Amino acid sequence: MSLFELQRQLRDHLLSEEKAIADRIRGEPQKGLAVYHHAYRAQLVDCLRDTYEKVAAWLGDDGFETSARRYIETHPPRSWTLGDYGANFVDALAVLYPDDPEVAELAWLDWALRRAFDGADAEPVDAAQLDDVDWDRAVFTFVPTLRLNAVVTNCAALWSAMAENQMPPLAERLAEAANIRVWRRDLTSHFKTISPREARALRLGVEGMSFGEICQIAIDETDEAQAVAAASELLGAWLSDGLVCRIR
Repeated sequence: MSLFELQRQLRDHLLSEEKAIADRIRGEPQKGLAVYHHAYRAQLVDCLRDTYEKVAAWLGDDGFETSARRYIETHPPRSWTLGDYGANFVDALAVLYPDDPEVAELAWLDWALRRAFDGADAEPVDAAQLDDVDWDRAVFTFVPTLRLNAVVTNCAALWSAMAENQMPPLAERLAEAANIRVWRRDLTSHFKTISPREARALRLGVEGMSFGEICQIAIDETDEAQAVAAASELLGAWLSDGLVCRIR
């Protein structure tokens, strides 16, 4: 057997219950392999629990560990840092809990907030830079930590309650789908539930559409006075929250 094949079998042993590797090692390796098998998985479970803290609290110890071990079996680490591990855990939870969408949405919020904290730095635009802006032609560059997601449950209320060590409300579906934006300002990650109008405007802005073009879409769908007022309100929120790092 080649060294590569032996390494592959050891990997398969750690990720699953496959025991064939024991037959390939001299002596009595079962006890040592069992320790390594447990320690490897336990470390990855702890890594997921650290990243997905609110999901772990929501599912409880047994539920979270079962879900984490299912994930570990099919998702070995592929990055130089365990900080990247769990990137696909949100999708895995959506499959494991198809009738409980709040689980995957809580996971998305956990992951987005952690990624925002670890994300690239960017200084919000200074108010002094706004005097000469041609708002009709202005194109925004948003901070790199900005993330958007559509949700169908009250996951934001669940997350906030657990963050404040309060009893979370019952999970429930929203009457209408909502949107959540996540970003970091200074050293703190934030999230906010936003209207469908703001979510669409943000997505258009991220895609490179000018502020004037975004306003024109709103004007075409409603009267000009309402559209201008709404656009001004959105612009004020983006600037005060520190979402914009450049205007060109």
